[in-house]
Amino acid sequence: MTKPPAHLRLVFMGSPEFSTPSLQALSAHYNVAGVVTQPDRPAGRGQTLTPPPVKAQAQQLRLPIIQPQKLRLPEAMQQLRDWKPDLIVVTAFGQILRQEVLDIPPYGCVNVHASLLPRWRGAAPINAAILNGDQQTGVTIMRMDAGVDSGPLISQRAIAIQPGETALSLSERLAALGADLLVEALPGYLSGELPPQPQDISLATYAPMLKKEDGELDFKLSAMELERRVRAFQPWPGTFTFWQGSPLKVLRACCVFDPEREAGLAPGEHTISHGLPAICTAQGLLVLEELQPAGKKCMEGKIFLQGARNWL
Repeated sequence: MTKPPAHLRLVFMGSPEFSTPSLQALSAHYNVAGVVTQPDRPAGRGQTLTPPPVKAQAQQLRLPIIQPQKLRLPEAMQQLRDWKPDLIVVTAFGQILRQEVLDIPPYGCVNVHASLLPRWRGAAPINAAILNGDQQTGVTIMRMDAGVDSGPLISQRAIAIQPGETALSLSERLAALGADLLVEALPGYLSGELPPQPQDISLATYAPMLKKEDGELDFKLSAMELERRVRAFQPWPGTFTFWQGSPLKVLRACCVFDPEREAGLAPGEHTISHGLPAICTAQGLLVLEELQPAGKKCMEGKIFLQGARNWL
C-alpha cells in the first residue's frame, strides 16, 4: 500500500455519533488540522444545550474546532482556507458543501456514506435500507461533487442486515466499517492507484430526511412493513399509534399471521396475541412487544395489558 504524502493536512467535517469512529481513525494516521461540526443544540427533556458527539471527541483529541451555523459564512470559509487542507473528509456533517468548499483542498472532499451507492443517496440511508427490506447494505467512500451523494466511488464494502436489526444497531456497525474502509482506501486514492469511478445513475434511489410525523403507524400497510418501520425508526423518529386519544410509542414489535384471530377485524382494530397487545393490519397482526404510553416509562407488552383493561 502506497503511503500518503508526509505533509498531508486534513480537515474533518462530521457531527453525530456515526462520525466519531472516522475522526478517531483519521487522527491516528494523519495530521488533522481542524474539525468542523454543527453548533451545540438543545436536547433532552430539559432542553439542555448539548454539543454534537464529534465536538466532544475533537476536544479529547485536542483538535481545533469551529461550529458555524452555515458553512458559507465568511468567517467559516476563512478558517477553512487558513487551515490549508490538502483533503477534506466528511462523515454525516449535516450541511451541503458548496462548490467553493469542494474546490479548497487539492485532493478534493471525500465522504463516508452509509449505503452502497448509488442505492440510497440522501439523508437517511440506514433507515431506508431497513424500511425497504434490503438484505444487505454497506459503506461507500466517495469523492464529493456538487450533487447529493452523486460523486464518483472510491471504495465500497457490504454487510448483511441482521434479523431484528434496528437503525441504531446497524448505524453502529456501519460507523466502524466506514472508519476502517476510510483509512484503508485513502492511501490508494491519494496516490492515484485507486481512481474514483462514476456511479451508475440508472440505479440511483433516494432516502429523504425523516420527519417526526413519519413515525405514525398506518395499519393499512402489512404487519411485515410495519415491523420494519418500527426497527428502521429506532431510535428516531420512533414509531407510534394512538390509544385513548394520546400517542402510544411502539419500541419493539413483531408480525404474526393468525387468520383465525384476524377474521372479522379491520386494519387498526385491537386484539391480543400470545398474551401481548396486537393490532390488525392489512395483512397479519402487529404484536407490540415493548411500548410506552403517554407520560409513562417504557414497558413490556404483557405489563401494559395488565393496566389496559379496555384494550379490546
